[in-house]
Amino acid sequence: METRKLKEIRRAYGFDEVAIVPGSMTINPEQTSTEMKLGGLSFDIPILASAMDAVVSPSFAICMDKLGGLAVMNLEGVQSRYDDPSEALTSIIKADPTEVTSVLQKVYSAPIKEELIGKRVEAIKATGSKCAISTTPQNTKRLAPIALEAGADILVVQSTVTTARHASKSYKGLVFSELLETVKVPVIVGNCVTYDVALELMETGIDAILIGVGPGAACTTREVVGVGIPQVTATLECSAAREEYYKRTGRYVAVITDGGIRTGGDLCKAIVSGADGVMIGTPMAQAKEAPGQGFNWGMASPHPALPRGTRINVGLKGTLKEILFGPSSVTNGTMNLVNALSICMGMVGAADIRALQQAEMVVAPAIKTEGKIFQIAKSI
Repeated sequence: METRKLKEIRRAYGFDEVAIVPGSMTINPEQTSTEMKLGGLSFDIPILASAMDAVVSPSFAICMDKLGGLAVMNLEGVQSRYDDPSEALTSIIKADPTEVTSVLQKVYSAPIKEELIGKRVEAIKATGSKCAISTTPQNTKRLAPIALEAGADILVVQSTVTTARHASKSYKGLVFSELLETVKVPVIVGNCVTYDVALELMETGIDAILIGVGPGAACTTREVVGVGIPQVTATLECSAAREEYYKRTGRYVAVITDGGIRTGGDLCKAIVSGADGVMIGTPMAQAKEAPGQGFNWGMASPHPALPRGTRINVGLKGTLKEILFGPSSVTNGTMNLVNALSICMGMVGAADIRALQQAEMVVAPAIKTEGKIFQIAKSI
């Protein structure tokens, strides 16, 4: 009888399944540095606001810059399709849940107006703020030069799954090494979740890489196509690729965990997993300055044939400053994210982000339930 060989399945971990181990020494949180570096640019806090229309507008990007972070504006969203995006945003926000997908599809069927791209970038740069813009690979060659000429500081090339090699009979995929010959600003590429792909992408010369497939609150990729790896494991793998690449070349490529981060604890665990920073969507959509007014939706939501996102009601928690720096009006860790990070760094004795990456982490299935019977009962 022929012996069957079963496919092996490896274990992968998300934020709720691990815990950070306290250090053998502690330091004062005020003495820690949360600085993040991206391709020669530095930021006071290691947080990027996601390139989602419910999150980033020019005014939000300016506010994020003043607070020490970076907001990424989507060049293929409502900001580049409508002279006044407020009407389109309102139609999405007010849509009945049974009709919202068709409303999203209608809103995003409007053509991109190239003249608006420079206008939006210039609005951000006029205040002295750093400007990051995002495009999909298929539109990068057409849209990125317009934004860069207007003064954009960082280019993000983003798709649901990104690889250095793409097979297609219909068109030639974007070749990152060729792109980098024409672009003189830091380039961030994503998204990926595995060691081999991360290493190949780094070898093209990019400055940073986004980690995550389908973890966002407004993303349904994992439900629709079943693809994704939990964020702790994905970040561990891709940060291992970064270390190998750095050892081999002496060039450091930042790793940014993108999505699935709801609390200060998640932020800390992402960095202990090896991230240099995080990209956050829904917590930013809960800021009063966000254009979604308490709603968020994935950027694959309006796909004409296979939507992989949904509109969610996330509510408003406070100002962007309160969400990042407090004071917090809640006890669940969803506000005052930066100070939570500083306190964690103090608890493990890490003076900076690079040191926090070296902290110990354990698999901890009971981390959210141990001794929490009354909290759990209250939430039911």
